[in-house]
Amino acid sequence: MFDTLITGGMVITATGQSPADIGVLDGRVVALLAPGEPAMARSFIDASGKLLLPGLVDAHVHLREPGLTQKEDFESGTHAAALGGVTTILDMPTDDPWTATAQQLSDKMESAAGRISVDVGFQAVVSKRCDSLEDLLALSPVSLELFTADVPVDYCFDSLDDVTEMLRRLAGVGPVIGVSPGDQSILEGSTGRDRGGDIQAFLASRPPLAEAGGIARAVLAAAETGARVHVRQVNSKLGIETWRRLHGMADVTVETTPQNLFFTSGAYETAGAKLKGLPPFRSHEDVAALRNAVAEGLITIMATDHAPHSRAEKSAAYGSFADIPGGMPGLQTLLAVMLDLVAEKLIALPDLVRMCAYNPARRFGLGLSKGSIAVGCDADILVVDMTRSTAITDASQLSRAGYTPFHGRRTAGKLTHVLLRGECIVKDGTLIVPRRGQVVRSVA
Repeated sequence: MFDTLITGGMVITATGQSPADIGVLDGRVVALLAPGEPAMARSFIDASGKLLLPGLVDAHVHLREPGLTQKEDFESGTHAAALGGVTTILDMPTDDPWTATAQQLSDKMESAAGRISVDVGFQAVVSKRCDSLEDLLALSPVSLELFTADVPVDYCFDSLDDVTEMLRRLAGVGPVIGVSPGDQSILEGSTGRDRGGDIQAFLASRPPLAEAGGIARAVLAAAETGARVHVRQVNSKLGIETWRRLHGMADVTVETTPQNLFFTSGAYETAGAKLKGLPPFRSHEDVAALRNAVAEGLITIMATDHAPHSRAEKSAAYGSFADIPGGMPGLQTLLAVMLDLVAEKLIALPDLVRMCAYNPARRFGLGLSKGSIAVGCDADILVVDMTRSTAITDASQLSRAGYTPFHGRRTAGKLTHVLLRGECIVKDGTLIVPRRGQVVRSVA
């Protein structure tokens, strides 16, 4: 006797797809049955003709708590995630204050409990002091984050020696080390040379060379120290070619975002502040190179870098383009936009699962429970009807940002059900069971 039996669907995994009925008991997948195999259950979901995907795992999200809740909070961000099929969020540590100590991480976890509509794992930042590391690790964050540019001095590891020595200290500690590939020396040098403050000055301050150098530094330091490293979002042709040549040297993975596949720097002339983020959008040539890298499987993880700001913050007057708050929402549109990439045949459905569920769950220490429709895993399941489509609009967004860079786009497929640990929390675009989420921890 199952709690729930999902019948008639096509189960999509990271390696393929096959028809199966899914038996759910006590929040977990306990059986994958041949279609139509007799079984008893307390409730049924008819998924005939539909796709069954694991709930997505977004490895790069800023939920903005504590201290920045005018931009987003646990309730609004996880509501948006649920409607978009993201059932597990990995929250970044750059709030106010930054999540750098065991007390700050513990407070954040306690604040989230009972307020989140999907599961959330928390990431902590490494400071130059790196004190109380054992206490921090005892709370099982899903990653430790190391920044190399564009951050306060206490958190900026701006040389190869700094990065290498910290990775040497962190090698073997458990969670993966996230490294953001910037170059503070290029940022400072470019800013000093060009004080125009316009879009071109902003682009010049963060060129592909800075990204490529940051990638090389992260990979080489990982190779030297044996640390497990995840390189945060990349989007330049030079960065991708650097990754292609070096990534085999170490235990490293890499991510990009959907928006990097759709927008170029030319979009700043019309959309301006709404699309301003880091890294900046690049040229048509860079976008083409990134799309090719995604198609060939060179990109490990697709994440959103969901980083909302209020309408007032984005629309205010600033002295330079670089001063505009960087970031945009993405949680609610991740699945829809990825399904569009499937429809245009850039990727296949198993690639979507691999990049947006399977790989992030495993890389960040959640692989025993998340990212797969498999016996023993949490029953985080999406039901998608590919005979229908989805209209993405600003008005439908639940993030406090109140807009989406993909406004006006109609995408392939319609998400009809979202199950979190076996319970249907979203049906036909409505959150019917709020605050069902739990804080999850790395078991790496």
